[in-house]
Amino acid sequence: MASKKLKKILKKHSGRNAIGRVTTRHQGGREKRFLRKIDFKREKKGIEARVAALEYDPNRGADIALLYYPDGEKNYILAPVNLKVGDKVVAGEEASLKVGNALPLKKIPVGTVIHNLELTPGKGGQIVRGAGTGATIASKEKGQVLVKLPSGEQRLIKEGGYATIGQVSRPELKTRKLGKAGRKRHMGIRPSVRGVAMNPRSHPHGGGEGRSGIGMPSPKSPWGKKTLGKKTRKSRKYSDRLIIKGRKRK
Repeated sequence: MASKKLKKILKKHSGRNAIGRVTTRHQGGREKRFLRKIDFKREKKGIEARVAALEYDPNRGADIALLYYPDGEKNYILAPVNLKVGDKVVAGEEASLKVGNALPLKKIPVGTVIHNLELTPGKGGQIVRGAGTGATIASKEKGQVLVKLPSGEQRLIKEGGYATIGQVSRPELKTRKLGKAGRKRHMGIRPSVRGVAMNPRSHPHGGGEGRSGIGMPSPKSPWGKKTLGKKTRKSRKYSDRLIIKGRKRK
C-alpha cells in the first residue's frame, strides 16, 4: 500500500468558485476520490528506485507507478507502456535509455519517444502526460531540441529540460466506451441540455412554437456571446515564438 503522505482527499467543488457560484456547467456528483501526489520533477536524481506497484488513478487516464527508494522514500510517477513491477528506474544525466528513466533532452537521441516533458528546465513535466501520448525528438541545434508533439505541433525546447523515456500507459483509453449514463455521473459529469430545448429566459436559442433552429445572425452561448467560429483565445503566449509548426487539423 502507498504511504498516506502521497494521498489526500480531493475536495469536490462541483464547478463552483470561492463564493459558491457555478462557473463551470455540467459538473456535480462524483464519487469520493483521493488525490495522488505525482513526482513530475523526478527530484531524486541519480538514485535508483524500484517499481513496487502499478496503480489506477481516478484523476487521470494513465496508470501510475509507485516507486520505492533505498532511503525509504516513496513517490508516484506516470507509468509508461511496458513498465513492470520490479523494474528499476532512475533520473539523471547518466541514466540509461530505458523505459521509465528520466534524462535531459541533450542526452536523448533523435527519434526517441518521450513523455512528461519540461518546457522550462527544473519546473517539472508540463506536457505529454495524457494516457497513450508520446512525443518524438526530431532534431537538435544550438542548445535547443525540436520535439514533435502528439498533436502534430513541432516546438523548440531548451536542451536542459528533462523528459521520461517511453509512451504513457493505457493507449487504449481513446477507444473506451462508458457504457451507461450512470458511469458518467460517477465521474462527476452532469447532463448537457440543448439550447433549443430550453425556454427563452434560459438560453438565446430557446422558445418558439415547434422545432426551431439555432438562430440568426449567429449562434449564441447561454450568455449571448457568439459561438461557432468565434475565436476565444485572447492573446498569444510568451512561448508561441518557439512553435515551428502548428498542430495538425483534425
